[in-house]
Amino acid sequence: MRRLPVAPAAPAPAVAGDSGAGAAAGLAAAQLAANGIAVIFTAIFARVLGRADYGVLAAALSTFLILSVPGYALQVAVSRAVGARRLGARGELGATLRRWTLRLGLATLTLVLVGALFRGPLAELLNVDAQWAAAATLPTVTLWVLLSVMRGVLAGLGEYRVVGISIVGEAAGRLLLGLALVVAGLGTTGAYLGTPLAMAMAALVLSRVPAARRAPRGAVPALTGGGAHTPAAVPLRSVLRDAVVPIGALALIAVLQNVDVIVVRHQVAEVQAGAYAAAAVAAKVVVWTAVGVALYVIPEAAGRSAAGRGARPVLLRASAVVAAVAAPTLLVMALAPELVLRLGFGPSYELAAAALPLLGIAMSVLALTYLTVNYLLAVGSTRFLAPLAIVALAEPVLLLAGSLDRLTSFAAVVLLVQLAAAGAVLVPTLRRAPAAAPARA
Repeated sequence: MRRLPVAPAAPAPAVAGDSGAGAAAGLAAAQLAANGIAVIFTAIFARVLGRADYGVLAAALSTFLILSVPGYALQVAVSRAVGARRLGARGELGATLRRWTLRLGLATLTLVLVGALFRGPLAELLNVDAQWAAAATLPTVTLWVLLSVMRGVLAGLGEYRVVGISIVGEAAGRLLLGLALVVAGLGTTGAYLGTPLAMAMAALVLSRVPAARRAPRGAVPALTGGGAHTPAAVPLRSVLRDAVVPIGALALIAVLQNVDVIVVRHQVAEVQAGAYAAAAVAAKVVVWTAVGVALYVIPEAAGRSAAGRGARPVLLRASAVVAAVAAPTLLVMALAPELVLRLGFGPSYELAAAALPLLGIAMSVLALTYLTVNYLLAVGSTRFLAPLAIVALAEPVLLLAGSLDRLTSFAAVVLLVQLAAAGAVLVPTLRRAPAAAPARA
């Protein structure tokens, strides 16, 4: 990472928004490419593993997505802090990342041992047969945290192209490594292990990415590279404090996005659960696009807010990019749901065709909710947390209490919940808030 000269005070925040919609579109394109790879991933493993085993893989991946919230939260906190120039000079960022990399590496090794020892109870908790896949969900979380922190720093510095390449590369790694392990005979466990291995490789590559192209002479040539002078690292606890609210907010988003796949496995037969999981994956294309665009929203909105400028145009531009993806996606799902599932997963997955359009609308609404939550976090608003928590906690209760036996009924409940969640975050967004005072150099 390129190094700034250490100064007594951080420079004034850069004026956010200068990147324009081009940066958001670029990240959306990267995420769409990753989505395409994810579709290929799902199509291959749905056929190779079969509906029942693919349902196991989907449950394990959905569980990881919920457990991965700390990584997303730190990505938000770091990107916001870097975008507002509150995390010190570049040399300090390099020292911080070196320390974090060491600690997260040790944590990963620890969780590998814990997961191996408790793989049986973990598999029972997740209701899956693949014990080693269940064990691997624990170290996957710390690897994801490390990768998310690196992306947060790079996004905060405006290195959107590098971040986009890492998103595509990681997705490709998940597919290729998972497929290689399945071919090697590891089955569902091998398919899942491709995910943490790809994360580890992406983090390793990002740690050596030269980010000193425009840096002054003597800059640190890599994110975690060393140099003759080692500046003080920013304390970990300071960033963790900033990440508390994002952890809570994104945990709620993770529940809204993934809990239905887990609940369905307890309500219907394995074959139906596998078909529903496939439809849920197809419906989340727009959500994954929003995840990429959010990497643009956070630093840009944080920079504008810190500079005393209105940040709402950033959210509007990002929402327009996501809407441009959602419109044709929903049209295809509405007109040819059977074709989507047949081409993506195989003829036997058409069982969930009637649920796909409802899930598509629900996940498009969730994409808007996700962008709005990231925007609110970037500008320092927390008014949405309580109502969003009520909606998120109500979803599994509604799914379980209804004694639902039809996949379309599950999808209808999910849609109603997502509409309520969107309302919970849009109300504080539409309220007029006083502009933040410009930061002083």
